[in-house]
Parts: sequence; C-alpha cells; structure tokens
Amino acid sequence: MDQLVAANFQMSPATLLALNGVLAFMMFGVSLGLRPADFAVVLRRPLAPVTGLVAQFLLLPALTCLATWLLHIDSRLALGMILVSCCPGGTFSNVMTWLGRANVATSVSMTAVSSLAAVVLTPLNFALYASLNPYTREALQAIALPAENVVLLVVLVLALPMFSGMVIGARFPAFARNSEGWFRGASLLVFFLFVAISVAKHWQTAVQLAGAVLTLVIAHNALAFAIGHLSGRLMRLPVADRRAVTMEVGIQNSGLALAILFTFYPSAGEMLVVAGFWGVWHLVAGLSLAGCWNFYSRSGGPGNTGFQLGKTAAGRPLSRAAAPALEGKSQ
Repeated sequence: MDQLVAANFQMSPATLLALNGVLAFMMFGVSLGLRPADFAVVLRRPLAPVTGLVAQFLLLPALTCLATWLLHIDSRLALGMILVSCCPGGTFSNVMTWLGRANVATSVSMTAVSSLAAVVLTPLNFALYASLNPYTREALQAIALPAENVVLLVVLVLALPMFSGMVIGARFPAFARNSEGWFRGASLLVFFLFVAISVAKHWQTAVQLAGAVLTLVIAHNALAFAIGHLSGRLMRLPVADRRAVTMEVGIQNSGLALAILFTFYPSAGEMLVVAGFWGVWHLVAGLSLAGCWNFYSRSGGPGNTGFQLGKTAAGRPLSRAAAPALEGKSQ
C-alpha cells in the first residue's frame, strides 16, 4: 500500500460549503421530530442508550485502534478507519431501526445524545486512539487536525442544525410531519451524489484502493455491528433495544468524517476513500440487516412487536408517511 500515491481531493470553497450544508440539512431534517422527551429517555430508561453510547464512543474506536495495530494496516487507511469509528451515529439509523422492528425511541435518543457528545468526543477520541497506534502516530502528526476547528465544524453541522430542527419542529408540528420523509430522502440522494462525484473525480485512485479498502470497510462495519449486538446481549437488553443499539453502533456518520477531511486535509486520499466507501456500504449492510430482522419478526420470531415501537420517545410516529404503514403492518 505504501506505493500508492494519495489523491488530491481538493474541493472548491463553494463545493466544500455545499457538503457541510448537506450534513447540516440532514441533521436538521432528522431533528424536526425530536423533542426534549427524546433526550429524557436516557434518564428514564438509561440502560439501552448508555450501553449503545459506551459501545459507540469507547469500544468501537478502541477495538478499531487495536485491530489496525495488530493487523499492521497502512497508516492512512488505519487513520480513516479510526476517524470513522470516532464519529457519532448516522442520521439514517432511526429509519433502519424502524424497518428492523426495533425500539426507535432508543435509537432516536442515542442519535440525539451522540450527536451532541460528538462535539467533544469525536476530536478527542481521534487524537487519542490515532496516537496510541504506533503505525498511525506519525501520520497523525503530519495531518495535525486543529482540534478547536474540528469542534467548531461539528457544532455547525450537527449541534446547531439539531437545535434549529427541534425548535422549528416544536413551533410548526404540521411542517415537521409533512417534511420529515422528504428531508431524509433528499439528503440521502444528495449525500450519495457527493460520494459519487468524489469517486468519479479520482477514479484511478479509487480503483487502486478499492479492493483493499472495500475489504477493510466491510470487515470494520461488521465489527461495529457485532460490538453493538454483543454489548446488548451482555447487558441482557430486550430484543427491540438490542437491535436498536446494534444499528446505532453499526451506522456511523461517515459524512461527518468526509466533511472533516475535505475541510482540513483534502490531500488524505486514502482516508477519504475509506470514509466514502463506508458511507455507501453501511447503508447497504444496515438495510440488509433490517430486512432480515423484519422478515424474522414477521415470521413469528422475537421482536415481532417492533412496529408498535416505531415511534419517538414522545409517542409520535417516525413520519407521516410511516404512520399508515405502522398501523397496517401491526394488524
């Protein structure tokens, strides 16, 4: 891997601003349905959310660091894996949790809390675990991501849009109900478009890295899902909560990793390819897992009450479009 030349993924200021705007747009749309009660779930029923958050911000980055060290993974690829593992849960985990007949209240509360915690924990964890791995320590020093600027970026693309979405959703509930599904679909489409443009722009480098990176991304994502699942089993969570924790840990906000890299180190080609491939693969894997859970539950297996749990902590359906399906499929 050392002979591979890193691609220059330099974006224009306008394109970079658009990418960060897409992330903020995604978080705003997800947050339209959030209420303070969704955060209160962590206080009322803390076991499942806390289990998931520990798995997400402690176990996943720690085991990622250990695996990249023991397997002697190329330092730039390892840095990309560590950065993705330090990001909060992805914004589409709530939908996949609902599709998998899991506890959406747990998923929503975890997404909300992890997005806020990421303001501090994402740059802190990345600096810590990248420095603990002797193979990535030197590469980390070469990158020298400015911690205070990373915090500012996370605030602008996660925390501020979340707060704005909650305020707008509470002030205009009809708008929130009507637009939530549209926001999710549009943001997913635009995010895929950014990934496709980035890969197409540097197709030769992507092809050179594809075999090794795709294998690492699939294995890394499987590790994330396994950590979430085993953590839930260890804490003896109910099936619906265990599925929610599994999905939250497995669906990472790789878009945030891309934004950090494009903003502060656009020449880190290998790291960008890792984050870009993860952004596509974790959706494929998550939807496949949700489909398996759904089929198993519909055939009478554990978790067959999941659609009754397809609401936020405040008792609202995930979206207006989801409500009829929720009622129809729970009959």
